[in-house]
Amino acid sequence: MHCLDCRTQGAIGTAVGICRDCGAAVCEEHAHVVVNDVRGGSMLSTPYQAPARMVRCPMCAAARAA
Repeated sequence: MHCLDCRTQGAIGTAVGICRDCGAAVCEEHAHVVVNDVRGGSMLSTPYQAPARMVRCPMCAAARAA
């Protein structure tokens, strides 16, 4: 799979992830990786937090920052 942003610029970049918001394939150069804590556990068990990565394309990352 190839990076969508690279293709629109006339280049070919190998995708390393998929944008969480729009589903576009992104290469290492165009990927914006954010680490957020997610919470888990059931009502009867002890709740926990764990780090989780989210990948976004440049367009969705800019929209989130606005």
